[in-house]
Amino acid sequence: MTKTTTVLGTRALNRATLDRQLLLRRAPLSAKAAVEHLVGLQAQEVKPPYYALAARLDGFRPEELSGLLADREAVRIVTLRSTIHLHTADDSLTLRPLAQPARDREIKIFRKGLVGVDLERLATIARELVEAEPRTMRQLREALLTEWPDADPQALAIAARCTLPLVQVTPRGLWGTSAQVALTTAEHWLGRPAEPAATPESAVLRYLGAFGPASVKDMQTWSGPTRMRPVFERLRPQLVTFRDDSGVELFDLPDAPRPDPDTPAPPRFLPEFDNLLLSHADRTRVVPPARRGRTWQANTFYCPLLVDGFLAGVWRLLDGALVVEPFGSLSRAQRDEVAEEGGRMLQVLHQGSYDLRFGTVIP
Repeated sequence: MTKTTTVLGTRALNRATLDRQLLLRRAPLSAKAAVEHLVGLQAQEVKPPYYALAARLDGFRPEELSGLLADREAVRIVTLRSTIHLHTADDSLTLRPLAQPARDREIKIFRKGLVGVDLERLATIARELVEAEPRTMRQLREALLTEWPDADPQALAIAARCTLPLVQVTPRGLWGTSAQVALTTAEHWLGRPAEPAATPESAVLRYLGAFGPASVKDMQTWSGPTRMRPVFERLRPQLVTFRDDSGVELFDLPDAPRPDPDTPAPPRFLPEFDNLLLSHADRTRVVPPARRGRTWQANTFYCPLLVDGFLAGVWRLLDGALVVEPFGSLSRAQRDEVAEEGGRMLQVLHQGSYDLRFGTVIP
């Protein structure tokens, strides 16, 4: 007898992912527990992690996340997809080694500027420099140039960033402060040695817990490493499988939540580059095909607005107002819900100091 595999439609995948992402209802979690559950937050800029948690947590206050960074319980470090993420201290020590193959590939891009450079010696010298005192990338470039004056300065700094687990030290990343990026090693900042890399199997299980159900390509899009199919096959006996509308096989944890597709999904204001929108090869579970690419224009990126669980517009703070641009018409009830959610976000992060208006965000 042929076994029938359950098909999960777009709305079913949407509601399952929103539930894992703490976006169907605000979770009564601490900021640290949420960062751990979500396996980190996109942190290319300072403010996005704060907006990400404001959308997800009940009772969140920005001072809580700032406190984690100040107390070195969380750090900002390049990990997944070669981008800066905010991780718990524990995760920074185990996920950074897992991402090392991607860092090695990045160095190869700059190999022409590194002719004659001994990368092991560079790593040793760079470690001594940043552990003596945190350095900016400019300071690191200038110091390394004294050792290799004929090398490309940018390539030297990138090689240091790729070979060492460099974290951004505070006050960078604290809410309400402004500070340039200064770097030291994770081990030095946290006062403990590096730990073994997370196993690929543990990374898959954590990914599914935060982003599933998902395909092999989805997981690879989220993490960066490729050739993950054998890992999923080893885990297959302890996972459940589905198909999406296109027939792609999806894996999931047996006891993970998969809500009814008609479960209500309240509006949410998310930051630019939120991992919800970047962690699947097929993003249609959140981004309708007709709205693909609508959150950026040229080199400008906008913050996404979710309505009924899907990308429905963009927003930004502009001239004393929270300006919301829906991509299509919203019902009166939806506009009221968006306005209520926007007001809540402003109260949590800005003490309500902005007005809210519907208008044009993208010129």
